[in-house]
Amino acid sequence: MFRLDDKITLVTGAGSGIGESIAKLFGQSGAFVGVIDRDQSSAEATSKSIRESGGKSEAFHFDVCNAKACNDLAESLQERFGRIDILVNNAGIGHVGTLLDTEAEDLDRMYDVNVKGIFNMTKAVLMDMVGCGKGNIINLASIGGVVAVRDRLAYCTTKFAVVGFTKCIALDHASEGIRCNCICPGRVETPFVKARLAEYPDPEKAYQDMASTQALGRMAKPEEIASAALYLASDESSFVTGTPFLIDGGWSAGK
Repeated sequence: MFRLDDKITLVTGAGSGIGESIAKLFGQSGAFVGVIDRDQSSAEATSKSIRESGGKSEAFHFDVCNAKACNDLAESLQERFGRIDILVNNAGIGHVGTLLDTEAEDLDRMYDVNVKGIFNMTKAVLMDMVGCGKGNIINLASIGGVVAVRDRLAYCTTKFAVVGFTKCIALDHASEGIRCNCICPGRVETPFVKARLAEYPDPEKAYQDMASTQALGRMAKPEEIASAALYLASDESSFVTGTPFLIDGGWSAGK
């Protein structure tokens, strides 16, 4: 169950954190994994780890804000493999602040990466997926795309957009064999989050404060989000599309 043997997959933002865990799990599950990250050394490290574990992978270094780079990669892989089976749009950035703390430039940058980046990559692969009569797109949204999160106005605005984008792709292209879902994690203990916690005067208290928003009283591990992505990527989820898949430790249970 949950195998991806011989599937051609792409994972953006796969140099660290959730994206890295997804890429490695896909590699362990039999897929060829195209590891995309704007940090070249991180992309190459993830790809190398997959290969050293017996998987198939190649690193690609570019920013998903660059539509031409997205298109060039899609065309290259189409020529090489004849198809792209699975796209995981994981690359994203965060921002802290209310409307009063947020400038238009902050929102523009958030939109460029979190929304337009997904738009660029999806547009690059979708036509060929439609031509093949099948394709699977998984977007990383957030609990902040389902419920409001205090002091995260720009972030939530873009993640609500990702949920809407997901539903529209699923509805518009279901008859053409395309599935599209999104994962909405709660707080996840990624290297980025750990680094931010270390900046607090009392990192343990900061962790507990952040973890307390989840009913389970802890943050998720990146591997727990990767497991959800593997299910959505697999044939076992063949009747699932247009769904915001909440992996939030119970954050939204009382909302």
